[in-house]
Amino acid sequence: MATMNATIKCPNCGHQFPMEQAVAEEYKLNLRQQMQDFKKQKEDEFAQKERKLQQEIERRESDHARQLQEEKLKLQSQLETQLRKSISGDFELQLNLLKKQTEDQEEKLRISREKEFIFLQKEGEIKQREAQLDLDIQRKLQEERGKLAEEIRKTEEIKLAARDSEYQMKIREYEKQLDDQKKLVEEMRRKAEQGSQQLAGEVQELALEAVLKQFFPFDLVEEVGKGVRGADCILTVRNQFGSDCGRIIFESKRTKDFQPAWIGKLKEDMRSQGADVAVLVTTVMPKDMDRFGQKEGIWVCSFEEVKPLVMVLREGILKVAALVRSEENKGEKMQMLYGYLTSNEFSEQWKAIREGFQSMKASIDKERETMERLWKAREKQLEKVLINAGRIKGSIEGIAGQDTVQMNLLEDSAEET
Repeated sequence: MATMNATIKCPNCGHQFPMEQAVAEEYKLNLRQQMQDFKKQKEDEFAQKERKLQQEIERRESDHARQLQEEKLKLQSQLETQLRKSISGDFELQLNLLKKQTEDQEEKLRISREKEFIFLQKEGEIKQREAQLDLDIQRKLQEERGKLAEEIRKTEEIKLAARDSEYQMKIREYEKQLDDQKKLVEEMRRKAEQGSQQLAGEVQELALEAVLKQFFPFDLVEEVGKGVRGADCILTVRNQFGSDCGRIIFESKRTKDFQPAWIGKLKEDMRSQGADVAVLVTTVMPKDMDRFGQKEGIWVCSFEEVKPLVMVLREGILKVAALVRSEENKGEKMQMLYGYLTSNEFSEQWKAIREGFQSMKASIDKERETMERLWKAREKQLEKVLINAGRIKGSIEGIAGQDTVQMNLLEDSAEET
């Protein structure tokens, strides 16, 4: 059966190409444009953040320089006033005071530099997070491309499989026709209609055997010879150990009308062959059936429904066979199990498991005790750090004023998390 591919013709050059290719190219262009727009948006946001950070740094440097200049002017004014008041006083005392104020000013400058360093560190962390976000976006885009390619590939495989099944059926039919025509030219001329029907049935029989051998390679597919009473082929179901579990008998019909007599004949063949299940494969379903199902104890299906139906029947045969085997020698198995549970071998193995468990538990308890000691020591160290940080904060707030410098370690860590 021929298939028609949907094509698109270019109005300018007249070139024809498949519609799937046009849709895929358009989707790729849209996806590429979305990716470029998203990347440009992130670059603009990052540039804007960078400009804001640079402005904040410049503002803080300007504030620091202005505060430093004001402190210097204020200090000079105080020194001039004190020198005017006690020019003949204790020169040594005034010199020590000047030195102390200079040291305080240097300490403020050092603290300002430390704050600037922390600010630069946070700026670097923000840049790293931006880079990681960009990397995650690229990775997600790559994953979406892979999923899209996989979906397209699966769709194409399904289409190719459907076409290949139809083509294989036609090829087998043509090969069979060519072979029979070479051997029976005269006979085919006299009995054209009868031979055509027989040929169609034989082609479907061969195709049925090929499908069973392809999808159930570990089972045994046996052909019933011509002239021998019975169905077309028999499938012997085997489990993973190669043991026979049951038999399914198949009868293939490829005619224009369904004959109810086929059901009774297939029942007799099933009994004579000792099969467990019988399947009638036909191109025309009975009038009261529109899809596969059971009719008078016989499974009736089309050629396309053979694979799923046989898979279900085969699974049921395997489960029944396993249940039957499990009931065999049940008393002896229970006795053997009781003997093993009361044996010295089981006792020694369980003792080894218990010793290993106790050793692991003791090791875990020891590691827990060690870690608790380390945690306690680190808590003491952290308390010392917090106390010293509180003292430094109090000194700085006494010099610079309240709410001017944020140096709470716990609040900073909470904001970062």
